[in-house]
Amino acid sequence: MVDGLLVAGSYALSYYIKFESAFADNGAGGRLSMPVYFSALYFLVPAYIFLYYMVQLYTSRRALRMWDEFVDIVQANIMGVIGFLVVLYIINQPDFSRSMIAIFFGLNVFLTTVAHWMLRRFLRFIRKKGYNIKHILLVGYSRAAEAYILRILENPQWGYIIAGVLDDFVPIGTSYHGIKVVGKIDQLNEYLANNSYDEITITLPLDDYDRLEVLVAECEKSGVHTKFIPDYSSLFPSNPYTEDVQGIPVINIRYVPLTNSFNRYAKRLVDIIGSLVAIIIFSPIMAAAAIAVKLTSPGPVIYKQERIGLNGVPFNMFKFRTMYVQTEAEEKKGWTTKGDPRVTKVGGLLRKTSIDEMPQFFNIFIGQMSLVGPRPERPQFVEKFKEQIPRYMVKHQVRPGLTGWAQINGYRGDTSIRKRIDYDIYYIENWSMMFDFKIMLGTVRHGFINKNAY
Repeated sequence: MVDGLLVAGSYALSYYIKFESAFADNGAGGRLSMPVYFSALYFLVPAYIFLYYMVQLYTSRRALRMWDEFVDIVQANIMGVIGFLVVLYIINQPDFSRSMIAIFFGLNVFLTTVAHWMLRRFLRFIRKKGYNIKHILLVGYSRAAEAYILRILENPQWGYIIAGVLDDFVPIGTSYHGIKVVGKIDQLNEYLANNSYDEITITLPLDDYDRLEVLVAECEKSGVHTKFIPDYSSLFPSNPYTEDVQGIPVINIRYVPLTNSFNRYAKRLVDIIGSLVAIIIFSPIMAAAAIAVKLTSPGPVIYKQERIGLNGVPFNMFKFRTMYVQTEAEEKKGWTTKGDPRVTKVGGLLRKTSIDEMPQFFNIFIGQMSLVGPRPERPQFVEKFKEQIPRYMVKHQVRPGLTGWAQINGYRGDTSIRKRIDYDIYYIENWSMMFDFKIMLGTVRHGFINKNAY
């Protein structure tokens, strides 16, 4: 209801700014009447609420960051404006003010974001007072249980409290970050009868899964909402792709949406158009960077470095040269670290602002890279990491990117390679055009200036 009122209010305010305020455009030519403009609200309000539903704005937001919610709001509003313009074109209505629609877009995104931010602040406040809290009992001590405990303790604003863990193999009283093993799994019915839990989360270790069916039946009989966190999550994608084989659910160990031809061609089209537009827009900055590199240190302006790309095929990745010219042995020294003497003063600035990466728009245009994807590594690191890190080579099933999900989450430069791969694989398994859009927005927010870019 609040979102519907905000859509109507944003629309009315945009009409006032466009036609009635001190900045109003009072030109008479082709201006439609007020009733015509406001009749659109009969369709806009339910359409926007439906779009918010489609981007899952009304699902539980406890474990979602405000930035993610903002991206969902922007996505819904972009789809709404595009749909509005398409309808105006279909009904042949050229006199409807496009600038008013643009004002409406900006106002509605801003006001809806502020309203949802205020709701989050209110929920955080009442949860600190002990209200709107969910009490959870974990059944089974495992790696999955430890990971879940850490996530909840790191995010108290979610409003989850873990009452304890039931397990048969870990001694009662054992504590993990303050969360204790309080009993045996056979005592589950007793704990359900004597306590009011909001959720039961089954986190059994892998070798105890023969009890899973009985435990689920006991939890459901109690009427308490039940969740299951598998202890083999490292084997499965975060968003598993299942098939129904005549009533038998079959889980695919690896699902890569970009193996679909339509998805692959659609992403490539966006890469071509996006890289071409970026080359035109950033050409003055690239020209200035090229001049600065040439004037401040001897050597070539563009540095070509061999990286491993799609399907493990090597290619030369372009960058503005940010280091003094080195021998091949010096180049293989490793990642650049803070205060690295090989980096020039101009190079340090280019790295810090990510301007050194801009020549990769040409790699994208010719098809060696993508706007969004896992960052490519040098051959020697690929050989090293594929032996040390499980699933490392999965990242080569898609084109490497200029920016990626790992980079906007802070895993760039001299940071944890394992964490970086986790984020890369999550991106590969959950790819969508909207996800790419979200990462590009995140790059504008986080990616250009980064504390880990030395």
